[in-house]
Amino acid sequence: MRIAHVITRLIVGGAQENTILNCQDLMELHGDQVLLITGPGLGPEGDLVPAARRRKIPLVILPSMRRAIHPWRDWQSYRGIVRALADFQPDVVHTHSGKAGLLGRWAAYRLGIPAIVHTVHGAPFHNYQGRAARALLRKCERMAARRCHAIISVANAMTDQMVAAGIAEREKFMTVYSGMEIESFLNAGIHRDRIRAELGYRPEEIVVAKIGRLFFLKGHADVIRAAEKAVLRAPQLRFLLVGDGILRPRLQRQADDAGLDRLVHFTGLVPPDRIAEYLAAADIVVHASYREGLARVLPQALLTGRPVVSYDVDGAREVVEDHVTGYLVPPGNVALLADRFVQLAEDADLRHRLGEAGRQRCIEPFRHDTMTGLIRSLYQSLLEKYHA
Repeated sequence: MRIAHVITRLIVGGAQENTILNCQDLMELHGDQVLLITGPGLGPEGDLVPAARRRKIPLVILPSMRRAIHPWRDWQSYRGIVRALADFQPDVVHTHSGKAGLLGRWAAYRLGIPAIVHTVHGAPFHNYQGRAARALLRKCERMAARRCHAIISVANAMTDQMVAAGIAEREKFMTVYSGMEIESFLNAGIHRDRIRAELGYRPEEIVVAKIGRLFFLKGHADVIRAAEKAVLRAPQLRFLLVGDGILRPRLQRQADDAGLDRLVHFTGLVPPDRIAEYLAAADIVVHASYREGLARVLPQALLTGRPVVSYDVDGAREVVEDHVTGYLVPPGNVALLADRFVQLAEDADLRHRLGEAGRQRCIEPFRHDTMTGLIRSLYQSLLEKYHA
């Protein structure tokens, strides 16, 4: 097949890593011709364009394509996508993220591409937006959904949200979990002592790690507030915030003001291929985002054998089973978040039992070749159905 993927920007993030692996698998495992159309990898999160080039994925980078709405740049991006698709002549166009999802589907529909697929990594509209913005985004998504043949959700929860919002009928959706290179997480234990020594942790200290951009709605401030409560009861707790972003100065001030400057460690930007090492250095992983499709850090943590304390949002409960692979906490319940940190810090057997249950649950569904096989089967069925 000839398959074009379109994504807004190749920054360090789950949707981008997922897309790069999908492109690589299509080329190496299935012999397909692939083109990845994207904007520049701008932002404090880090740039994955070099990673895509190392994997020999053909790229078209559109300088005008950015996340923020900008009518002139968006028009230029749309025209750039049309030109790239017209030159490549794909059988399938597969779009990702809000901006590229809208522009890419319109462009593919205009060109009469045989199969058009979109992946929902996280709903572009949510309750933390203004009412007018939310209504506009819903309207745009409904129009775009009419211009594609199938929509992939990274969690069943995403399908439920999109159907409830009237984006498309349920029959148009298919759930495919976001694949990854799981071996690095399964074998991450070999790095534990080295990374803990680099970070200055003693053997008796219990490390709670949070992986993610230091950005709005990611819940870092809640974790710091919970840490302030938890260390009073479990002074062996330490907190490791892996990632960078625009909120770092504010969060560092919050930790300092709470007297946690020696207990909360900010790593800054970490290459994606080192995430497994930092998870191995941890004893507990927390995910306190207020919205996320199905955060990759949840299966990554469980594959590493680490129990997870997660806000009960979106697709989290599809991998985090309360009291089985970790704990689910109502969003914003900082007191319960702290209680779970203390409970796990004081019980090594509990940490091991929950982590091992999570590891077994996540091995098969989150292999990247499993993901690509399901997606490619969808491509084939669409081509057979609409262009037999």
